[in-house]
Amino acid sequence: MTVFILVAGAFTGPHVWRDTAARLAADGAEVRKVALTALGGRPADPGEAVDLETHVADVLAVIDAVAAEAADPEIVLVGHDYGIHPVLGAADRRDGAIARIVYLDAGMPRDGVPALAAVPDQRLREEVLERAAGNGERGPGGELPPPARDAWSRWGSVAGLSGAALDGLTALAAPQPLGTLLQPLRLTGAVADVPVTGVLCTANGPGVEMLQILVDVGDPALRSLAEARVPFLELPTGHWPMLSCPAALAETLIEAASGGGHRLAAADASRTPAHLRPFLLDVPDRPRERTGNTDLYLPDGPGPHPAVVFVHGGPVPADARPTPRDWPTLTGYARLVSGQGVVGVTLDHRLHAVTDYEVAAADVADAVERVRADPRVDADRIVVWFFSGGGPIVADWLTDPPPWLRCVAANYPILAPLPSWGLGDTRFHPVRAVSRAGRLPVVLVRAERESAEIAATVEEFLTEATRCGANVEVIDVPEGRHGFETLDSTDGAREAVHRAVGAVLARLKA
Repeated sequence: MTVFILVAGAFTGPHVWRDTAARLAADGAEVRKVALTALGGRPADPGEAVDLETHVADVLAVIDAVAAEAADPEIVLVGHDYGIHPVLGAADRRDGAIARIVYLDAGMPRDGVPALAAVPDQRLREEVLERAAGNGERGPGGELPPPARDAWSRWGSVAGLSGAALDGLTALAAPQPLGTLLQPLRLTGAVADVPVTGVLCTANGPGVEMLQILVDVGDPALRSLAEARVPFLELPTGHWPMLSCPAALAETLIEAASGGGHRLAAADASRTPAHLRPFLLDVPDRPRERTGNTDLYLPDGPGPHPAVVFVHGGPVPADARPTPRDWPTLTGYARLVSGQGVVGVTLDHRLHAVTDYEVAAADVADAVERVRADPRVDADRIVVWFFSGGGPIVADWLTDPPPWLRCVAANYPILAPLPSWGLGDTRFHPVRAVSRAGRLPVVLVRAERESAEIAATVEEFLTEATRCGANVEVIDVPEGRHGFETLDSTDGAREAVHRAVGAVLARLKA
């Protein structure tokens, strides 16, 4: 008998599972909704400090009750958001009793790390710490008030939630005990033997395709999941699927319980990762000059020549080899423009995590200035061309662009921070910056088969660009995927590359 034990996330309680639980029960599963202390369970006693261990004990009580009521139940623990922390703590202490753990749009907690570390919004983390510090001598307790109706997006994407659902989420929310976010998770390691499945809400963060890219570039945590053959399932919705699509979530949990899902391909010396496959055009080699973190592909003649600076995406692990400036897509474009009388520039910047956009943007700006200072470069004719996760840095170049910047280009870019990144209040938001671009030309290369979460940011950008009259040219890649230059060697993809390069160079040489 399969028994789903459902543990909700921050500020929420058993009520959020109502419709999903009903669907699971209709399909013959038994369902238990854990009522965490102070979050729909028993109220905290006066003076009681509710912490993560309190919630671990709540989950353990339900596991033990199920085990006492049925012979050999197949227990599937489902942890949403914060709920994955007490789920892991409880599973670690009931070695052998748990059939599977489902991470429902949740992070990957580690031993010794508090749940607060999984909150993506850095400013939100700081606010929690300030409130905890303010609690001071009043004791180890204290609470974090639930979000106002218009502030839930700081905790995750509200995509798919109706107005009524958002009203209900807000009305029934409870204060989160600070101790549950601040107390480190303690694991013995026994939980590592329990099979796991990840359910990705793709309106809130990356889907399977993007995870595979991150595996290929060397993300250590995701590589370990690929090696362990962990299955992943997707839901095209925001962070609260039990409210936005309860029936689809129930179906997904049933599939997860059976071990279904897509497994990431592990790193394999016999398999060339997508980003290291050959560039789709056969471009002659060009002279290259390497200085520091920057490579210049030089055209014929003394110059000065205009230049295009190609900015890679990410995050890319610091120890990834080869580094991005040697990836075939970047070197292919740099050689291609160099053969047409333009200096092609590739560089390595330090976008190793989504918290690194400040330092990465500074690296890009420094590289552009060094390129402009080179006597072989025409300092008044520069293009900066971004790729993928480098897209948020575009905002810096759209905001009051300098006269020497002749064009900004972007291939399959992320043009608004993904909700799970916690960057919504930072300057790295091209959708908000495009209204300040004036008549700066923007060449946007859009992959037809882009992942849903990235495609949504592109559409948001184009909507705002239309509203403010920005000078944007869109080049579509038919049937193209994210990273199509090494994935889709088709006539349509090759034509798109030529069109994009032609559009950029026309603006550069005008």
